[in-house]
Amino acid sequence: MLHQTECGFITSRGYRAAKARVRSARALKDDLLIPEIQRIYAQNYSVYGVRKMWHALRREGWEIGRDQVYRLMRKAGITGAVRGRKPRTTVPAPVPDHRPDLVERHVKAPAPGVLWVADITYVRTSAGFVYTAFVIDAYSRRIVGWATRASMTTEALSLEALEHALATARRQKETDLIHHSDRGGQYVAVAYTEKLADHGIRPSVGSVGDSYDNSLAETVNGLYKTELIYSQASWRSLTEVEFATMNWVHWWNTTRLHEHLGHQTPAEVEAAYYEHQRDETPTPIQRN
Repeated sequence: MLHQTECGFITSRGYRAAKARVRSARALKDDLLIPEIQRIYAQNYSVYGVRKMWHALRREGWEIGRDQVYRLMRKAGITGAVRGRKPRTTVPAPVPDHRPDLVERHVKAPAPGVLWVADITYVRTSAGFVYTAFVIDAYSRRIVGWATRASMTTEALSLEALEHALATARRQKETDLIHHSDRGGQYVAVAYTEKLADHGIRPSVGSVGDSYDNSLAETVNGLYKTELIYSQASWRSLTEVEFATMNWVHWWNTTRLHEHLGHQTPAEVEAAYYEHQRDETPTPIQRN
């Protein structure tokens, strides 16, 4: 009787036996799951690591363990994005800044529309630097306002991001809204502080050069750079960055799973909050 291998090489008989062998249930399931993993990875800026991929698969109805996700991601040759260091864009104002620190590193809020945090980052393009400003709701981590411009001046960038937030974000009735930022000159400018005052928003500021005092905004900036800006070798223009940023913000708010939010999206967290508020509100009595 011939052996299926001779001297470490597979024989023709062994080859035919291997080809005829029925594939295992695990191999068949891998064939189903790997394309799903590749699809989810591609649809989410190719940034999801094992944990987010595991939650994304479970949300779509797959019964799968984290170790299995890790094995399949390795088999598919994909890995999550790794954050790098963020260059600073804070330029101290030439005038005294008398804004208080109303947050003191406790970047948490009991509801949407109670605390906004703001910051600026920059992007290198073939045509020069462009800048992106974000305004983020601390409760849901939703980006409520943003702007990408070729100038870092108040009117061209940070004020436009604030006006976007004022036009689109929901405010809590009879509740003070705090706006927290670093001590950059864009946020202490007269036009900016007047806009906050016009809308009854209380300004707050962290320390100079201390990222912990505006940690949520710094986190969003870092993820923006990691998940979008560093995803391609170069950017050609302001228009290209602005269009890509618009799509990324929409994905961040409505699709991206956030570990801090229990692997939900900002839109889901806000919707759940307002649904709970409706359930808690007594039904008005109808009078004849």
